[in-house]
Amino acid sequence: MMHSIVLQKGTGKVEQFIQQLINGISIGSIYALIALGYTMVYGIIKLINFAHGDILMIGGYVGLGCVLFFNMSFIPAVLIAMVVCAALGVFTEKVAYKPLRNAPRIAVLITAIGVSFLLEYLMVYFFKASSRTYPSDFFSFGSINLGSITISMDKMMVMLITIVLMVLIQIVIKKTKLGKSIRAVSSDQDAALLMGVSVDNAISFTFIIGSALAAVAGVMYGAMFTINPLMGMQPGIKAFVAAVFGGIGNIPGAILGGMLLGVTETLVSAYLSSSIKDAVAFAILIIVLLVRPSGLLGKNVKEKV
Repeated sequence: MMHSIVLQKGTGKVEQFIQQLINGISIGSIYALIALGYTMVYGIIKLINFAHGDILMIGGYVGLGCVLFFNMSFIPAVLIAMVVCAALGVFTEKVAYKPLRNAPRIAVLITAIGVSFLLEYLMVYFFKASSRTYPSDFFSFGSINLGSITISMDKMMVMLITIVLMVLIQIVIKKTKLGKSIRAVSSDQDAALLMGVSVDNAISFTFIIGSALAAVAGVMYGAMFTINPLMGMQPGIKAFVAAVFGGIGNIPGAILGGMLLGVTETLVSAYLSSSIKDAVAFAILIIVLLVRPSGLLGKNVKEKV
C-alpha cells in the first residue's frame, strides 16, 4: 500500500518522519490532480461535479485494459486513458450539464450525483464488482537508499508526474488563447460572451483538462492499489475536500489542499491510528467551512442572486 513505509534497522524518529512525509506528498499529489478537475469546473460553471471521481475510475479501467490486451507500457496506457476520459468528460457535460445551465443549482448537483451512480453501476454490470490489479511491473521503478531511509521511486514518479502536469496546466491557463478564454468565462460569462468568447468551447476545454488529469490519477492510483467500479468514491471525496481546503475555484489552492491533506492523513495514520485517517479529511472540511469558508487561498466573493 502507498501509505506503508520501508524501514531499515536503526531508523530513528527523524528518518521515519521523512518517509511518512514522502508517502503523504505522494498520495497528496494524486488528490491534487483530482482536485484540479473539481476546482476548474467549479471555477467556470460553479458546479461540484461529483461524477469526477468516477472519471478517475474509468481511467483506471482503460489503463488496465491497455496493459492486459495490448501489453502497453505506462506512458501509452496513460495517454489513451486521458483521451477516453476527456471524451467522456465532454460527453457528460454536453448531455447532462449543459441543458441545466440555467436551472437551479440543486438540480445540477443532483444530476451530477446521478451521473456518478450511473457510471459506477454500469461498470459493475459490465465488469462485476470484484477488484482487479495491474501487473506488478507496470508502475515499478525500484527504490533508493539514503542512509537508513528507503525511498520508493514509484512515489517519486507520482510526485514528478504531478508537478509536470501542474506546470503544464498553469502554462495553458495563463499563456494560451483557450486558457485566457477559460479565465474570462470564469470571471464573467456574460461579459465574455459579449467580447466574442465561446463559452461552450471554454467549458468543454475545462472538462477535457479536468477529465484527462483524473485519468492520469486513476492509472497511477490503480497501479499502486487495486481498481473496482466504486474505487473513485473515496479519492474523489478526498479530492473535493482538498479543493475546498485550498480554496475551490483556485488552481494553486487545489494543489496546496491536496498536498496538505495527503500529508495530514499519512501522519495521522502513522502516529495516531489508521482507523481515523479518513475521519480527518472530513474534520478538516468542517473546520475550514467554519473558520475560512473560502479556503486557504480562496477569496470571499458574494454569489450573484
